[in-house]
Amino acid sequence: MSKVEEFEDLRPLLFSIAYRILGSVGEAEDAVQEAWLRFDASATRPESVKAFLSATVTRISIDVLRSARVRREQYVGPWFPEPLLDDPYEDPGRAAELADSVSMAALLLLERLSPLERAVFVLREVFAFGFADIAAAVGRSEAACRQLLVRARRHMEEGRPRFAADRRERRELATRFFDALAGGDVEGLRSLLAADVQLVGDGGGKAPQLARAVVGANKVAPLLDTVYSWLLQVGVTCEPHEINGQPGALFRDREGRILYTLVLDVLDGRVQTIRSIINPDKLGHLGPVADAWAVDREVKQARKPRA
Repeated sequence: MSKVEEFEDLRPLLFSIAYRILGSVGEAEDAVQEAWLRFDASATRPESVKAFLSATVTRISIDVLRSARVRREQYVGPWFPEPLLDDPYEDPGRAAELADSVSMAALLLLERLSPLERAVFVLREVFAFGFADIAAAVGRSEAACRQLLVRARRHMEEGRPRFAADRRERRELATRFFDALAGGDVEGLRSLLAADVQLVGDGGGKAPQLARAVVGANKVAPLLDTVYSWLLQVGVTCEPHEINGQPGALFRDREGRILYTLVLDVLDGRVQTIRSIINPDKLGHLGPVADAWAVDREVKQARKPRA
């Protein structure tokens, strides 16, 4: 195969590695493009193109993540990864690991790790790379990589829920959730939520959002119903869609532009966390983005009592 063909064949894997290290679609795409430029400029043919490109995109992603950490510390409000509708890389033998590793919950756990720990964990636990290739990718000895993996596993295990829901259970519960939301069934919504459910939004200071997390089924259910009922009146629609391997939905304005995404964390038969992303900077890769401030003004106008 030509260089271009070899690269394109590996592009889905490279993007999936970079996205899990960075939590950003745009930054992952940039890392993959930079890996191509380095590969194309290389005068020698690597013995393993897959190992070379995987190592290259990993090193680029580690460097980007180190600088991104500073920006995330200064971020306004909660920071969530950019929503991903479809993971381009498929491996039937590791389908479960791939799906779990791209969830919002898993990516937020990965934020606890150092850039090196995160890269080693992703390459080993998600993509099953050998330690020789991992060592070459991160510039450490195999022994050091094993120690990095031990620490990464410990941090990840400390934050993992004790009981995870299977995919069918999550889909069924999500269907009932969005049916209840569309039907204005507050009690139906409440019955699907954990008692201590959290509703959290990521607006990054660039869109209207909740001032803080809302906690508790008795607060979250009526709030969801109230907000969605007003959004309906200004033409907003809800489009259920799997996001980051989890049940969720895209909310669009009357022109079909993306207003925000909603993702459900389902555990032990209940919705435990509801995460919304309304920061327009994180939605552009999904299509045209709505003006959330304009929608907010329209809702406020609709809520004013008529004379």
